[in-house]
Amino acid sequence: MKERKTSSAFSSRALVFLLFMGLISLLSDFTHEGARSIYGPYLNTLGVSAFLVALIAGMGELLGYGLRVLTGFILDKTKKYWTMMFVGYAINLLAIPLLALVGTDIWAVALVLMLVERLGKSIRAPAKSVLTSFASSKLGPGKAFAIQEVMDQIGAFLGPLFVFGILTVYGAGSLSGYQIAFGYLGIFAVMTLVVLLVSRLKFPTPEKLETSVKPSVKLTSKVFYVYLFAIMLLAFGFIDFPVISFHFDKVGIINAAYIPLVYAIAMGVDAVSAFVFGTLYDKIGVKSLAIATFISAFAAIFLFIWPTIWSLAIGMLFWAIGMGAQESVLKSVIASIMGKEKRGRAYGIMNAMFGLSWFLGSMVIGALYDVSIWAVIAISVTFQLASFAALIWTERAYKKERLAQ
Repeated sequence: MKERKTSSAFSSRALVFLLFMGLISLLSDFTHEGARSIYGPYLNTLGVSAFLVALIAGMGELLGYGLRVLTGFILDKTKKYWTMMFVGYAINLLAIPLLALVGTDIWAVALVLMLVERLGKSIRAPAKSVLTSFASSKLGPGKAFAIQEVMDQIGAFLGPLFVFGILTVYGAGSLSGYQIAFGYLGIFAVMTLVVLLVSRLKFPTPEKLETSVKPSVKLTSKVFYVYLFAIMLLAFGFIDFPVISFHFDKVGIINAAYIPLVYAIAMGVDAVSAFVFGTLYDKIGVKSLAIATFISAFAAIFLFIWPTIWSLAIGMLFWAIGMGAQESVLKSVIASIMGKEKRGRAYGIMNAMFGLSWFLGSMVIGALYDVSIWAVIAISVTFQLASFAALIWTERAYKKERLAQ
C-alpha cells in the first residue's frame, strides 16, 4: 500500500512538472509561432526573393537543429538543465520583438535575427526534451510528449490568431503592421521567462522524477542509425511553412491578412494530431509516426497544384497531421530507447541530422520553386514516402534488438 501511494505521488508530481513545461511551451510558441506565421509575407514586403526565404528557413533549421549535437553533449556533461533553458529561451524569444525595428533599408538584419532566434532554440531544445523525458517514465513517453505538444500547439494556435488580430487592426500587407505585431509578441516572450523562473524554483532537481531503469540501446546501435536515416528522409521532403506562406502570398490564393489565420488553424490540427499519434505511440510504437508520415506525404500535391481554397484546406490538413506527429513522436522514440545518462547526446544527434536534412531539402525546394512546381511536389512526396518505408524498418529493427537483450 505504501509503495502504491509513493508511486501515485511521483506520478502526480511528474504531471505537475509536465504541466509547467507545457505552459512554458505554450507561451514560447505563442511568441515564435506567431512570428513565424508572418515571416513569409513579411520578407516578401521587405523585397526578399523566394530563394532567400527558403534558404533562411533552411539555414534557420540547420542552426536550430545542427548545434544540438554540441548543446546535447554539454548538457549530458554538465547536467545544467535549467541554465541552458534560461539562456536558450532568452535568445530564442527576445530576438522576435527586435524585428519591429527592422526596415527595408536594413532587411538583412531581419534575416540575421531570424537565425539568432533559431540559435536560441538549439541551446534550449535538448534540455527541454530531456526534462520532459524525466516525467515520461511515470506517464509513458508518447503520452508525456503528447501532453506537452498539445499545450505547445495551443500557443502555436493562439499566437498566429493574435497576430491575425493585430494585422486586421493595423493593416495586413504593410511593413508597419508586421512591425507592430512583432513588438506585441515581446510581451509573451517576457512572460515565458517568468514562468521558467517559477518552474526552476519549484523543481530544482527534475531528474529525480525518473526512478525506473529501462533497457536502452547504444548510440552506435543499428536501430538508432536506421531511425536517423528515416527522419532525415522525412525532414528533406517536408516543406517549411515560410515557403508555403510565400507561395500563398505570391499566387494570391488568399488575402495576406488571412495567412496567420490559416497557420493558426493548422496549429490546432497539429495539437490534435500530436495527442492522437503520441498516445498511439505507447501502443504501436514507431508505426504511429509512419502512418502520419504517409498522410503528410501528399500535402504538397494539394498545396501547390490547385490554387483553390478547398485544395489549400486539404493540403494544410495533411501538412499539420505530419507536423503534429513529428513534434510528439520523434522525441518519444529517444525517451523510449535511450538511458537518461546519454539522452542529451541522442537528442542532439537526432536533431542535428534532422536539421541538416531540413536545410538541404529547403535549399533544393527553394531553388526548384521558380523553375518547376512539379519538381517541388515530386521531391516532397518521394522523400516522405521513402521515410515511411524506413520508419517501418526502424520498428522491426527495434523489436529484434529488444528480443536479443
